[in-house]
Amino acid sequence: MRALNFLFIFLVCLGLVLFSLENTNPATVQLIEGIEVQAPISIELIIATGFGAFLAWIFSLWSRFQRILLNRENSRQMRQQEKQIQELEKNLQKQLNEYQSSLETQQKTLIPTVEGLTHTPEILPQEQQPLEDVVQ
Repeated sequence: MRALNFLFIFLVCLGLVLFSLENTNPATVQLIEGIEVQAPISIELIIATGFGAFLAWIFSLWSRFQRILLNRENSRQMRQQEKQIQELEKNLQKQLNEYQSSLETQQKTLIPTVEGLTHTPEILPQEQQPLEDVVQ
């Protein structure tokens, strides 16, 4: 990518030099009302190109500065989210431990009652009715 940038800049500068050699006629530029500057077209073109390059550089600095600020904000938000995730994991683990301990407590209280239920009276078998009676 740097090679392409260099090639592009080189071609623009080469074109500018060739244009400057062919255009040495003076021209008048009015900057502000009442202030006029007379210089060859080539010099005016070089100054305008330099000013445009300077503005492009300022714009690139401004864009980079905005990107840096955005990255800082994003990293701050990520740190906050990671902290929140850790807190939620702690709360989840705490609630899971509480749930397990309450289950263990309930199991301990239910075991004696289940042992008391194991001594159930025997159920007497019912008389079997013939299938014909059941169908009717």
